[in-house]
Amino acid sequence: MWSVEAGPRVAAILSVVETCRRLGIPVREYLAEVLPGLADRKASELGALTPMA
Repeated sequence: MWSVEAGPRVAAILSVVETCRRLGIPVREYLAEVLPGLADRKASELGALTPMA
């Protein structure tokens, strides 16, 4: 039921959420904008999608 891999994944998600909150970015709006096209991006482009960018 629980997975060892879940911890780092949850930590990554919470890091993005907390960064959005600290920067005053609405979390739902950020995720709604970034997530739909995420699968079509190259790994080298992902840095531009972070809340800090």
